Amino acid sequence: MTFFTVQRNGRPATAEDLAPLAFAGYAHFTAMQVRGNRIRGLDLHLERLHGASKELFGQALPDDRIRSLLRTALKTGPADLSLMATVSSPAGEFTVAGDDVELDVLIRTGPASSGPTGPLALAAVEHERALPAVKHVGEVAKTYFLRQAARQGFDDAAFVDRRGRLSEASIWNLAFWDGTSVVWPEAEMLAGTTMGILGRQLDRLGIPQREQEITLADLPALSGAVVMNSWSPGIPVHRIGSQPVPEAPAFLESLRRAYQAEPLTSP
Repeated sequence: MTFFTVQRNGRPATAEDLAPLAFAGYAHFTAMQVRGNRIRGLDLHLERLHGASKELFGQALPDDRIRSLLRTALKTGPADLSLMATVSSPAGEFTVAGDDVELDVLIRTGPASSGPTGPLALAAVEHERALPAVKHVGEVAKTYFLRQAARQGFDDAAFVDRRGRLSEASIWNLAFWDGTSVVWPEAEMLAGTTMGILGRQLDRLGIPQREQEITLADLPALSGAVVMNSWSPGIPVHRIGSQPVPEAPAFLESLRRAYQAEPLTSP
């Protein structure tokens, strides 16, 4: 039998533990895929949790503490799984909390996933996330725009900021291909861990990459597009709004090679 877990600070979470979180929206998290009890880009996940905790709470738990909690959670499940680690404060929201409040870590595991196969059609939606550099909870807009996009016949939504720049998608980073280089959109967004993995491994493989402000009007000049998150280093996108995007098998292969070059690390 396969077992998954929900733990708070290294112990099985009770209803009493979960009740405050169920009715609160001031927390942040990271999501990862675990394979063989190991994780790609573990350092990036730790950096994300540390930076977001400093931003939201003014303090952060030591990396060794987070790693210990990850190890404890992984002992209860299969070698391959999905894992989400959420950091919150017992002080809750709508309060002013002091620095002496110790942060809580909630870890949930579930079945391993590789995401949809694509290609995907993305609706273009004008939206800017609050605190875009933080992977925080309580983002009703992302689910709302996803569902609105699905009602219009799209698979998901891509966000366009007030300057007309494509930034990210609902739970994805965007990346583009110009025929020779990986093009990352220049805008305020969450820098994903998979995006970070690919950035450093593309450099090591000698595959060019650059940042560029990308609007819907720029899409005809590009040769491919993908979305990515912890599920996958690249799911092809064949349309954004009304603009078709060409298939780019060489682009996808480059991203997959870069992702596979990243070593898996034990917590």
